[in-house]
Amino acid sequence: MNQETLLSELNDRSREVFRRVVQTYLETGEPIGSRSLTRELSEKVSAATVRNVMQDLEFLGLLDSPHVSAGRLPSQLGLRLFVDGMMEIDNVTPTDRAAIDQTLGNDDPDTGMLLDRVSTTLSSLTHGASLVLMPKHEAPIRHIEFVSLAQDRALVVLVFADGHVENRIFTPPPGQTPSSMREAGNFLNAMAEGKTVPELRSHMAREIAARRRELDVLAAELVESGLALWDTEATDPRLIVRGRANLLDSEAADLDRIRVLFDDLERKRDIVEFLELTEQGDGVRIFIGSENKLFSLSGSALVVSPYMNADRKIVGAVGVIGPTRLNYGRIVPIVDYTAQLVGRVLSGRKG
Repeated sequence: MNQETLLSELNDRSREVFRRVVQTYLETGEPIGSRSLTRELSEKVSAATVRNVMQDLEFLGLLDSPHVSAGRLPSQLGLRLFVDGMMEIDNVTPTDRAAIDQTLGNDDPDTGMLLDRVSTTLSSLTHGASLVLMPKHEAPIRHIEFVSLAQDRALVVLVFADGHVENRIFTPPPGQTPSSMREAGNFLNAMAEGKTVPELRSHMAREIAARRRELDVLAAELVESGLALWDTEATDPRLIVRGRANLLDSEAADLDRIRVLFDDLERKRDIVEFLELTEQGDGVRIFIGSENKLFSLSGSALVVSPYMNADRKIVGAVGVIGPTRLNYGRIVPIVDYTAQLVGRVLSGRKG
């Protein structure tokens, strides 16, 4: 049964009961019983009548009863219906707007530092954990170098044509020598100049296969593992997460669920893949519970919006994650406003 059909099944009384149950859950996280609801309804009806309405809503899959004698909570389907069809979206308050404007008003040339402040401000305003996905750096490569740090640790340095530098620490294949590192760097630099990272990866897959005999075995392994770092989002600093402690404050009674969510946040590869789903459409998207693979075990919700560069291409995203009882009506416009402002600020930058 789709949402329009579900909504058409609800009369005025059912809608009000449903709305009150959801609003109570969003405000308190607690179920509400028929007797308490009766005192809040605009229409004077008996507790028995309200109980029957709640049973009907449960039959439709919109409410759940955590215990036999307890009140009702909205189901995931119910929250989805409320968010899409019944929720009132607030405007960004002047105070929230000023806090976001101030964060982005500082003309910091370091995009990472700027977006780190954005993430911190978002978590502070929403009392959730914030996620900010930085833009990929797509300038052509000028130079690549491998540096040995220890027997099992090495650094790969990428210098881009616009002066931007990225470093990644990784575990090199065993047996690497200074000679093999120089050879790997020289091999890559001969191919890399003028190419972006994605272009180089595509080019190198063919070159390594065609010219493997020219490369020392150790150097070939180093080339492959070094380039693979830019395919591995788990080591990618593009994702900024702030405000994890807010999740403990907001739902301290359910520490097991929060612990699972913390584990989710540590699996940055999954989160980056998930945030990149925002590229499927403009505007704010809301993911609740098991609607996505990432948060299906943690009972969490994510409000996320992409931001664009000057060419109207989606290059990153900002979002807030928290329990399913997020204050969606307030958080949605904050995330939307922040994403639009980030896009405008970054679009005005060179490089």
